[in-house]
Amino acid sequence: MNSMYFTEEHESFRQSFKEFLQKEVVPYIEKWEKEGTIERFIWKKMGEMGYFGLNTPEEYGGLGLDLFYTTIFLEELQKINSGGFAAAMWAHAYLAMTHVNKEGDDRIKKAYLTPSIEGEKIGCLCITEPFGGSDVAGMRTTAIKKGDTYIINGSKTFITNGVYADYMVVAAKTQPELGNKGLSIFIMDSNTPGISTTKLDKLGWRASDTAEIAFDNVVIPAENLMGEEGKGFPYIMQHFALERIIMGINAHARSEYAIDYVLQYMSERQAFGRSIDKFQALRHKVAEMASEVEMCKIFNYTVVKRLNDGEYAVKEASMSKLVSTKVADQVAYDCLQLLGGYGYMEDYPMARLLRDSRLGPIGGGTSEILREIIAKIVIDKKSYKPAT
Repeated sequence: MNSMYFTEEHESFRQSFKEFLQKEVVPYIEKWEKEGTIERFIWKKMGEMGYFGLNTPEEYGGLGLDLFYTTIFLEELQKINSGGFAAAMWAHAYLAMTHVNKEGDDRIKKAYLTPSIEGEKIGCLCITEPFGGSDVAGMRTTAIKKGDTYIINGSKTFITNGVYADYMVVAAKTQPELGNKGLSIFIMDSNTPGISTTKLDKLGWRASDTAEIAFDNVVIPAENLMGEEGKGFPYIMQHFALERIIMGINAHARSEYAIDYVLQYMSERQAFGRSIDKFQALRHKVAEMASEVEMCKIFNYTVVKRLNDGEYAVKEASMSKLVSTKVADQVAYDCLQLLGGYGYMEDYPMARLLRDSRLGPIGGGTSEILREIIAKIVIDKKSYKPAT
């Protein structure tokens, strides 16, 4: 236990969550990976246990706990070797629900946040567009006000939970001529007329559904605007720090899983009359991987602490994602190599882990974009501030 950040209560939670995952989730992982759909019952069970409400307000059914409970939640999800299942859970709890919690009014929170915490409703966050990618300000989806409604037109892509979500948190331009200052955030039910979804076929994260979503003259009540009109861009930017540290934590946790697995394998695999963990070349490779992962992990914990204390740690969260996902990709590659031919077999975990890990440097802001953000902070002395 790292007592600098985790208390006995944290570790008790870790143990109980591990046991829950082994009992309630692991028996279904292979089925969900093959079918590309996570059955609804597990969302309800997760909700009943309070796992979706770790850092949400108690008045809406949450637990109001610190971000180190979230850290444990993310770490243990990575250690059952289904990046898709993990992504579906944290995209619901920390992408969609974060916007509902931070920008939604009391009516919206009662209608969407509480049932999300309970696992009765699944949410997705719709920002990325087919022609936009990381260019949030360049999005083309529009929301034109007409009386007491908004009419939504446009499309989104690479949306985790987009097919089986009950509601969508959607970014759209209310005043396209103003660029990023004309962006707003809305919430809408997925069965609203004019919304259509197409499931995408992915390299990894096979258990989760990822969708392309089209909005064709979708009419929603004006009261479904979340926060202030025109403040969507700073809202999105404000929450990117959390998303990036989530991706960083995911990366160091799956790297630990990979190393733990390969150590067990090396202790049992015999070659030339001894276990392969006795060969210097292989031992030193493990030592190098373990050192890099440990450095990422401890850095990530310090970022979590700063976010938990209310700091707007955009630079550090961006660094976390940039470096941790790069290290995780290399660890997955090297661990597969250490398994030799078995690493290439689907019966062993490394093939899936390698595919799942590859999304790390892409999703939630590509590594190329993160380098430029960090360069602006370090070189140009740019200061990013939260939405007011």
